Amino acid sequence: MYKKALAGAIVAVALAPLAATPAAAAGGAAAAETVTVVKASTEFVLEGRNVQFTCPTNQVMTSRGHHGDENGLTRYACSRVLVNGQEVQVSMGGWDQGKKESASTFVAPENQVVVGRWHEGDENGTTRYRTAALYWQGKQMRIISPMWSQLYDENDHDWYAWAEGDNKVMTGRAHRGDENGATNYHYSTVVLGS
Repeated sequence: MYKKALAGAIVAVALAPLAATPAAAAGGAAAAETVTVVKASTEFVLEGRNVQFTCPTNQVMTSRGHHGDENGLTRYACSRVLVNGQEVQVSMGGWDQGKKESASTFVAPENQVVVGRWHEGDENGTTRYRTAALYWQGKQMRIISPMWSQLYDENDHDWYAWAEGDNKVMTGRAHRGDENGATNYHYSTVVLGS
């Protein structure tokens, strides 16, 4: 009887850590990774002066605002994307061909995000975008669930991807007309690749 009780106690003690950590008991499966987008920098530029704005290294665009005409200030906010607190690598591409600002719609290629914007002149000038792919531990991250924001007056607005929900980043923009025209933003969710 004593031997059975002792054996039962040893088994119970040995199995207790496994019950507390089901992931470890399931063949060493890793815990779920957590993706977060954290605001990191803000910069103001005079848009009409042919400024090529690009987010700092390993940051992506998550906000834009503009007040006034082409001589007004444009605000860009960029964020870091983290997986389990570790920064993802942002692999930047080149600038797109550009379009006339007053009739422009841009959406980043599949699984890419916006990291830069370059505007020349007024509403008749050209606007270009720079995109990037995101990598964590050598695997490309996926950009999913694309949506368009509400319409904003270009000459007096501030848009924030994080106001649209968790892990949102800018993936495009559309504009019609001059500085009194409408602007809206294309945004998507960053997730781990499969």
